[in-house]
Amino acid sequence: MRVRLPVGDAWATVRDHLVARLAAGAGVIDAMLDEGRIVDVSGRPVPRDMAYVPGMSVWFHRELPDEERVPFTVDVLYRDEHLVVADKPHFLATTPRGSHIAETVLARLRRQLDIPALGAAHRLDRLTAGLVLFTVRPEERGAYQSLFRDRRVTKEYEAVAPHDPALVLPRTVRSRILKERGVLAAREVEGEPNAVSRVELLEHRDGRARYRLMPRTGQTHQLRVHMSALGVPILGDPLYPVVTGPVTVGDFRRPLQLLARLLEFTDPITGREHRFVSPRGLRSWSHYEEWAG
Repeated sequence: MRVRLPVGDAWATVRDHLVARLAAGAGVIDAMLDEGRIVDVSGRPVPRDMAYVPGMSVWFHRELPDEERVPFTVDVLYRDEHLVVADKPHFLATTPRGSHIAETVLARLRRQLDIPALGAAHRLDRLTAGLVLFTVRPEERGAYQSLFRDRRVTKEYEAVAPHDPALVLPRTVRSRILKERGVLAAREVEGEPNAVSRVELLEHRDGRARYRLMPRTGQTHQLRVHMSALGVPILGDPLYPVVTGPVTVGDFRRPLQLLARLLEFTDPITGREHRFVSPRGLRSWSHYEEWAG
């Protein structure tokens, strides 16, 4: 569970705020702090005397008997003393958020690799599969996050969507995307473009196509919005072009047919050139009859 410390409050310590805010009581909070079960964003245990910093977040795990287990594995493609590159399945959130806490890539990898300070350098949507980069050392996390912020990572995605013979490809799509808090779907609005995507056709058959998508920016749901705007919404998408509601808990039958296939970058710590490719396939392409039925 994530707790964000409000701006404007003037508590002396994080502990004092948690005691006042949470119904667990001082004894429970103190026990959790002493046992290292409350951590900061870098995964380090919060001591009882940590000063209150408005706007910071702390995390703790709580029992979630109703948290549905995602029955797919997280594959580790690469690990060194600085990085972990994981290949995440559909339906598994990258980091704790909302009702997804234990069932996240970050939580699984911290347990699996015994790296409690592991942090995410970026995130993928819960419904998207593919490559995610994690950092081993909290003090290096900012350097890897800056790769994504400064667009120094080459990213390629793969998607399966309807085939439109009249759609001229390849093309670069530019638009302004707005994602409002509390609203499931993002939307395109008038104004200076803040989202740029390259769309290429790889192959097609029987009314469907496999596309290579290369985002130049990182707006929420950017590729899903742009594919829908082109008239070829990604298969399995519950939000675009029409919101049909969130995916039902426990329903893993029709994953979003979007895969983060490739990450390529120069390591800001070691200078090493990295190129990672997901070996996953998209089910609607390899098992066409199952999706066509």
